[in-house]
Amino acid sequence: MTDSTEFWRVELHCHTRASFDSLARPEDIVQVCREKGIDRIAITDHNTMAGVAAVQALAPELVIPAEEIKTEEGELIGWFMTEEIPRGLPLQETIRRLKAQGAVIGVPHPLDSLRMGSALGRESLMKIIDQVDALEALNARCLRQADNDGAREIAKAHGKLMTAGSDAHAAREIGTAIMFMPPFHDTESFRQSLAAARIEGRLSGGHVRFYSTWAKLVKKLRRGA
Repeated sequence: MTDSTEFWRVELHCHTRASFDSLARPEDIVQVCREKGIDRIAITDHNTMAGVAAVQALAPELVIPAEEIKTEEGELIGWFMTEEIPRGLPLQETIRRLKAQGAVIGVPHPLDSLRMGSALGRESLMKIIDQVDALEALNARCLRQADNDGAREIAKAHGKLMTAGSDAHAAREIGTAIMFMPPFHDTESFRQSLAAARIEGRLSGGHVRFYSTWAKLVKKLRRGA
C-alpha cells in the first residue's frame, strides 16, 4: 500500500447540535479535527443540512456535505449532497432523490439489532442493495460487534464499498472509527478513494449513548422553558 502520508484521515459519520440528539458545537468539531489530524469530516445530521453550513462557515475545506435521512424503513446517508432531503419518505423515493443530486449513497449501521427504526435491517437492506454505493462496516456506536461484522459480510458478498464512522454525537467521539483515504474532491473521486481506503477504529462503548440522552433532555427542557 502507498505510504500512509499520502492518505487523508476521514471521519464519515458525525453529528452537530443541528441533530435532535446532539449538543456538539461547530467550533468544537473543527477544533477536535485539528487536534486529531482529521483532514475531512462528513457532517451527517439527522434530516437536516443546517450543521453542514455551520461547520463550513468555520472551515469550508474540512467538510463533506452530507445528511443522515430517516426513511419509512430506516436510515440512509448521502455524501456530497447539494440539497436537503426531508425525513419520512419511502425508501425508494429517498434513493431517487439522492441519485438525482449525484450523491454517494451509504447505509449506516444497517444491521444494528438495538436500533429499531433507524437501522434498515437485513430485509429492507437486501431490497435496495444494488442501489446503494456503500455499507457502514464499522459504526463505533454499535454495541454488538456481530452487527458490524454482518454488515461487512454483506458488503463483501455483494461487492459494495465499505465505510467506517464514529457516529459522533459529541465532539470527543470524533475519530473513534476512521477512514484512511486517498485525497478526493468530488463524488467520483470519493468513490474511487473509498475503494482504496483502509478502516481503523474500535467500538466506543455504551457510555457514549449518554451524550445523546443528555442532549435530548436538555433540548426538551429548553423547549419547555
